[in-house]
Amino acid sequence: MPVAPTAPGAASQTSSVSLAVDGMTCSSCAATIQGGLAKLPGVEDAVVNYATRRATVRSDGAIDPDQLDAAMRETIEGFGYGVITKPRATSAASAGEHAEHGAHVSDGGDHDDHGDEHAAHMKADASRIADYRRRFIVSAILSLPLMLISMIPGWQFTGWEWLAAALATLIVWWSAWPFHRSTLMSVRHGSTNMDTLVTMGTMAAWVWSTVVVLAHAAGAMPGAHIYYETAGVIVTLILLGKWMEVRSTAKAGDAIRALSSRQSKTARLEDGTVIDRDQLEVGMRFIVRPGETIATDGTVVEGGAAVDASMITGESVPVRAEEGAEVVGGTIATDGSITVEATKVGSETMLAQIAQMVDDAQSGRARVQRLADRISRIFVPIVIAVALITLVSWLAITGDGNAAFTAAVAVLIISCPCALGLATPLAIMVGTGRGAQLGVLVRGPEALEDTRDVTTIVLDKTGTVTEGKMTLVDAQAPAVERDHGADAVETLLNAVASVEARSEHPIAQAIANSREGRVKLKGFRSVAGHGVAATVQRAGADGGNADVLVGARRMFDVIPDELEALASDAESRGQTAVFAGRISPVATAEGVGAVLATRASARAEAALMVSDTVKPSSAEAIRAFRDLGLDVVLLTGDNERAAQAVAREVGIERVIAEVLPGDKADVIRDLQADGARVAMVGDGVNDAPALAQADLGLAVGTGTDVAREASDLTIVSGDLRAAADAIALSRRTLGTIRGNLFWAFAYNTAAIPLAALGILNPMIAAAAMGGSSLFVVGNSLRLRGFAGHRPR
Repeated sequence: MPVAPTAPGAASQTSSVSLAVDGMTCSSCAATIQGGLAKLPGVEDAVVNYATRRATVRSDGAIDPDQLDAAMRETIEGFGYGVITKPRATSAASAGEHAEHGAHVSDGGDHDDHGDEHAAHMKADASRIADYRRRFIVSAILSLPLMLISMIPGWQFTGWEWLAAALATLIVWWSAWPFHRSTLMSVRHGSTNMDTLVTMGTMAAWVWSTVVVLAHAAGAMPGAHIYYETAGVIVTLILLGKWMEVRSTAKAGDAIRALSSRQSKTARLEDGTVIDRDQLEVGMRFIVRPGETIATDGTVVEGGAAVDASMITGESVPVRAEEGAEVVGGTIATDGSITVEATKVGSETMLAQIAQMVDDAQSGRARVQRLADRISRIFVPIVIAVALITLVSWLAITGDGNAAFTAAVAVLIISCPCALGLATPLAIMVGTGRGAQLGVLVRGPEALEDTRDVTTIVLDKTGTVTEGKMTLVDAQAPAVERDHGADAVETLLNAVASVEARSEHPIAQAIANSREGRVKLKGFRSVAGHGVAATVQRAGADGGNADVLVGARRMFDVIPDELEALASDAESRGQTAVFAGRISPVATAEGVGAVLATRASARAEAALMVSDTVKPSSAEAIRAFRDLGLDVVLLTGDNERAAQAVAREVGIERVIAEVLPGDKADVIRDLQADGARVAMVGDGVNDAPALAQADLGLAVGTGTDVAREASDLTIVSGDLRAAADAIALSRRTLGTIRGNLFWAFAYNTAAIPLAALGILNPMIAAAAMGGSSLFVVGNSLRLRGFAGHRPR
């Protein structure tokens, strides 16, 4: 159907539409649909993933999304496949056609929700599994007597060929019909797929045998063989392989389906009213009782409970959630009752974002898959040509028509590279699904490949190696106390806390939270890597207004020796020292640059010591990184002594300290310039440039949205061992992909010449073809057993 452009003047921006496709039987099916979608007007890129059964189209933004959606449906259905997600009204004829193919035909409604879509996929899988099982059983029952009477001369009674013809006809035309139908749909659109090879092989055997039977009845072609048993056994073995393959691949999506299925369908409001989860709105309050699932993301406003978040973080130990704690929808309150105020609903929840991120990763194409894609597009025509050459060569060299026919059919059957089509997407599906269970989210297949060459891992200190929960352990202003008394010290520290309350930095928050008193201020300004300043009312030593400066050493012109001694002693214990001082207000200053350029000389008057706790798992994580062959570097804006103390505690030998936030990306570039392939782990806004610059960026899920957007991998848990799990799982997944591709290529490379030389019987070829696909499926499913470094 024609695709209408958006109205003139409408905003034009890149957009994407994604649909779940049903009925694909091989990677060539995906390639056929992908080629059709790529030809739609305004489409920049189209990706159809056989394993995830999802078609994603990226447009130039000049096309109305509804029109593009409709055009995609028409194209997919035109090729004979079904659409599961957000179905349109389907004609009765079309519904019958899809049902015959074993596709799921929806009765309407919106299936945009991941849970509904996965449920639809499961229904379609169950239907297809049942269909293949039924066809296999019928084929096996009919093939047994067919094979016996064809291969045992003593059982060949008068007219046995006609019984063989009847049995084979049922097998070839009913049991194998899904393959023939797929072939016909492809031919109608001028393409081929793997089912084309099955159809050609079985139909060649059936047609030849039927001609021979009719010729024998007419007294012609004496001595010519029939191959009904070959066609029957080939169909039976291929159906067995397909049945087992569909059963196994259906399990590959269990991980993400499990995440979606854990969502609560309802929520109980404070007044006792029970509503559907979809009716929840931000600000609504709902009650979660012991054993119940939390309906959506929110904040605990009353009560307390131990929350099992293992499905989100991968950590089995429940976490206590008291008043003020953030909780995630889909997690379970194992004990206690809590009242939760909804903060995110629908597609904004963490569970929905995880599902979307996993979906995106599974729908992408790894660089290693592109070679397989190119081969798949030209493979079937090449195989047909090889089969014809085999037939002609045998006839020309030996004159043996039976041997020539057998070898040609064997080439057609052995060549079906279903394993090649499953090799990459199935491993990605299982690997990313297992990652989601462990709290490791992969942005895309490219991130898996980037882990292979990483040699160095750079860790941000605060919030990554340490808890990031700073506490003020000491604050001293000895000169102020000597000259003006303890009250003056209190005045200064209250002013410092008031200024720090305006900053979101963890150190600033620790200082602000240490004191309840607040003073009026104005002109707050922040200097990245230095500190903050503001004009505070009555903060001066003389009772007047003063500019209060709080920050690192570089914020001040003079640090008294006694303050430097206090700070050095604290830093040797791993604490962070922050200095504070006052200067006369600069009335003409506007902005950060002006206040630094025009202010009076700043002298530190107080030293505040802030402590952060090293995460208990950090040392174990460092050992895991080393086991993975990585050099570990600690990168921080903190002072050298404090950074070295933390590094010693966790076992890191290389420390790069006192780095300004804007310079972290430069450090990564310097390491890369020295030949290192760098992975960066961070959690803050100031880590985003470094995460983006790194060859592999890993964001700690407890950090900021900006950091997560800039990363390749996201760790939902704050446990640094999860970063080691992320790298290990990515490498394991990539290794599985490469193993799958190697055996798929090796199988076809070795088997086709053997078939052409007449060494492989067609029936053995059919069994081997199914075995190769099952090997790839089984090898990929081994990723479900990945355990990681965290105890379960």
